[in-house]
Amino acid sequence: MATTRPKPKKYRRKLALRKPCVHGESGIELRSYQVILRPLVTEKGTHQSTRYNAYTFQVNPLATKTQIKVAVEELFNVKVEAVRTQVREGKKRRFRQAMGQLSTWKKAIVTLNEEDKIEFF
Repeated sequence: MATTRPKPKKYRRKLALRKPCVHGESGIELRSYQVILRPLVTEKGTHQSTRYNAYTFQVNPLATKTQIKVAVEELFNVKVEAVRTQVREGKKRRFRQAMGQLSTWKKAIVTLNEEDKIEFF
């Protein structure tokens, strides 16, 4: 059986119900203490901090680079020059007989101005 064309009134009503896509602010509003979760103090991280003035943090997975920059400047009173981010996949781990997976997390490497420094210890 052949299908018929939609009736004009019904078609006009459907078109009237369609709304144009309006994009608002991207993401959610995070405060500075919600953006940065903890500093990552590792051997490689301390080498980067002494040689390149770059510090590594574990950050909220929803945080953007601009939010990370603002949070570091606000919390540590320093001037941030660049932010690099990585999304780290969770490692596979064994829980008794079943294989599980740790949660995925986000890492940020923040490069500071030459005059600024962050002291963790």
